[in-house]
Amino acid sequence: MNAFLHLTALSLIPGAFLPAQDLPARQSDRPNFVIILADDMAWDDLGPFGNKKVHTPNLDRLAAEGMCFDQAFLTISSCSPSRASILTGRYPHQTDAEQLHWPIPASQIIFPQRLKLAGYFVGAAGKWHLGDAMRERFTVVREVDTSGFQLPANAGADARGNFVETATGDARSGCADWVSLLRERDPGKPFLVWLAAVDPHRPYDERISEQPHSPDEVVLPPYHPDTPLVRQDYARYYDEITRLDRFVGAVLHELEAQKAADNTIVIFLSDNGRPFPRDKTTLYDSGIRTPLIVRWPAVVKPGTRCNQLVSTIDLATTILTLGGLPVSRNYMGKDFTALLEGKDVEIRDAIFAEKNWHDYEDRSRAVRDRRYKYIINHYSDLPATPPADAARSDTFREMQRLRAGKKLPEVQSTCFRAPRPREELYDLTTDPHELNDLARDPVHQDTLERLRVEYKQWRLRTREQIPRLRTPDEFDRVTGKPTPARIRPRWSKAKMIEEGVLLP
Repeated sequence: MNAFLHLTALSLIPGAFLPAQDLPARQSDRPNFVIILADDMAWDDLGPFGNKKVHTPNLDRLAAEGMCFDQAFLTISSCSPSRASILTGRYPHQTDAEQLHWPIPASQIIFPQRLKLAGYFVGAAGKWHLGDAMRERFTVVREVDTSGFQLPANAGADARGNFVETATGDARSGCADWVSLLRERDPGKPFLVWLAAVDPHRPYDERISEQPHSPDEVVLPPYHPDTPLVRQDYARYYDEITRLDRFVGAVLHELEAQKAADNTIVIFLSDNGRPFPRDKTTLYDSGIRTPLIVRWPAVVKPGTRCNQLVSTIDLATTILTLGGLPVSRNYMGKDFTALLEGKDVEIRDAIFAEKNWHDYEDRSRAVRDRRYKYIINHYSDLPATPPADAARSDTFREMQRLRAGKKLPEVQSTCFRAPRPREELYDLTTDPHELNDLARDPVHQDTLERLRVEYKQWRLRTREQIPRLRTPDEFDRVTGKPTPARIRPRWSKAKMIEEGVLLP
């Protein structure tokens, strides 16, 4: 098995498709893939990553039977751009789907279609959020209704601007079709299934868990107020993680029932950070760090941990390699097969992430190595307004209330600051919550300059350019009400350029 993987890893082609003569000789040589994607879950709101207050017995089991990646990072903390980046193996600004709700253009090549062409059954179930052009790239798509959390411009929200759910019960989780998709696959083919949850995305419901979490036990970061309302908000968020965990358990059970577990690589991660202010959409670790777990009984040693830096942009390259397929130069990620085999080798010395328009305009970039993180805010005149769902949360309402009464500490006020620093620098070893900005500290100027250079080199490698026109906000930053710019369905990047909303 290992020799086969290493031989295929050596093969690189400039094109996107796999010639028939390059197919592996036997279908049984190739592993299956189950990718489970949480929606809006912080990396450390999970037992295996340190939060023992959240009830996740099935994810605890997955971690005990596989490998936890303690230094895994997303390329962006925004739902659809994160998915586009994972599937294309490219940075968000390279996909032409870098803003929220922009569909992946037909010109982009996603790794599932490569597997489909190579004989895999390729299915998707749950939250779609990829665009119509991608549907034919899968064998089967079972899309869940997500109208409840997208707050349309007019119909769909009540007079107070609240969300209106159309799904009921477990259907709101986005996970109800996961097991049925596994059961309808072609048993004669290797398979890849993309299982995309809605949990723990807002809005939250009461009493969705048989063992609801106590607000008294939640773990709050220092940048959120410790009030009963905030604690209750967190408790409901924890409950949604537990509901997601239940469906993860159902998938693991189904793989065992089908006797497919041993040669199936189960990959669990989250598409972006916790849906709270200063978390989701930000470039802090609470936004871009992800709880990556990989179980592969045939190769991965149970109960292991990896402390090497990896990026979700590496998943496409690694999965294609493990599937025995050549990797096009279009893919920007690294192959981390060696880490799964238990080798402690450096795959990358830094990760890169970006922040783009998400309900509100913004543009920031980050470089993170093992110890330091550099952030550059290109639109530093704008406040770091939370995304619309987090801005409607009880937590943000509490922050607004305390701020109005001049009782909100500075450490909890960064969402309101304008202008904000052009550059930020943090020592993650001594300051894991990134509260002490060192960018203007003379002692750290060498580190600042080193990471500036890393960022400039990444920009050149990935051909990143600053837009000549800003994208309008879809909500008022003070009232939260929709602006005339909010159109549903949201126009694609190409349509916005055509209509003059963006400049090419």
